[in-house]
Amino acid sequence: MRKFRYAADPLCIAAVAIYVIQRWIFSHPALRGWFSDVLFLPAAIPVFLWMERKLGLRMHDRKPSLAEVGGLFLVWSLAAEGIAPLLFQHCTADPLDIVAYAAGGLFAWFWWTRF
Repeated sequence: MRKFRYAADPLCIAAVAIYVIQRWIFSHPALRGWFSDVLFLPAAIPVFLWMERKLGLRMHDRKPSLAEVGGLFLVWSLAAEGIAPLLFQHCTADPLDIVAYAAGGLFAWFWWTRF
């Protein structure tokens, strides 16, 4: 079995590149909001799992499991859509953001486990 490449994973690189392009190079109003939310988990999961690996909390280099993807989805959804709006005046809770996080996370998990 091939080792998971963490931030060097092609899906992670693609998600970050697409975000950078749509944010700073080709900024179109139709690509704001939920589009960035869909890209978040494919870009963030490899980085978070790499940090867990370096801290000794992850004992293997296999592709992310559904539990790992789901765990980060739950933590991020709660933090970004539940806690942040209570703490910061400029944050708003949007339930559709949670749908976008789920879509991106499920797509990433299917991509990583397709073989």
